[in-house]
Amino acid sequence: MALDGPPTPRVNPMRGRVVRGGEGTASAGNLANIITVFRMLLAPVFIVLLLLDAGADGYLRYIAGGLFIFASATDGVDGFLARRRNLVTDAGKLLDPIADKLLTGGALVALSILGELPWWVTGVILFREVGITVLRFVALRDHVIAASLLGKIKTWVQIIAISAAIIPLWTFFGDGMHVVNAVLMTLAVIITLVSGVEYLWQAYKGRPSRPSTPPTSSVE
Repeated sequence: MALDGPPTPRVNPMRGRVVRGGEGTASAGNLANIITVFRMLLAPVFIVLLLLDAGADGYLRYIAGGLFIFASATDGVDGFLARRRNLVTDAGKLLDPIADKLLTGGALVALSILGELPWWVTGVILFREVGITVLRFVALRDHVIAASLLGKIKTWVQIIAISAAIIPLWTFFGDGMHVVNAVLMTLAVIITLVSGVEYLWQAYKGRPSRPSTPPTSSVE
């Protein structure tokens, strides 16, 4: 049986622009994605350091907190570069939320393992984060669920709350910092849940309408 034509050549996703802005294909290995992958690699490093400190509030914990803050701060850098230099790729869209979840999720799990954060708090936040991420990927078949202002605020409140929980500021300011940390984490949980409901509402409003069909029975 004769073929209709030559097979379509595979496109190498690594070919294209790496740093330079402009039109045309951007490489999956562009600068923005490299920064994203770097954030992902930092996640296990600061998690291990935090667990090795084992609640001793020593230098390992300070290093872990510094790495978490640094990795979180670069979150806006890769997105800025991708948009500014037109380096947005499918790989970047996939890797960026994964990097975010590795950072925040890993920190929360580590704090719970150390007994410093209730597991239900970690469970609630992770359930929302993973659930909404899956929802957004599924919704891509029909429409895009855009990141909302509340969602961005949620991210930064989480970062602030987790940073305060990791860095042992209570060694300088006393036990009152534990109260401050509890308030920050409570606020993070509330905003996380509210923003999750907002995304569910966006998904509901943006779903494609189904064509009406005549009833098959007179019974309603």
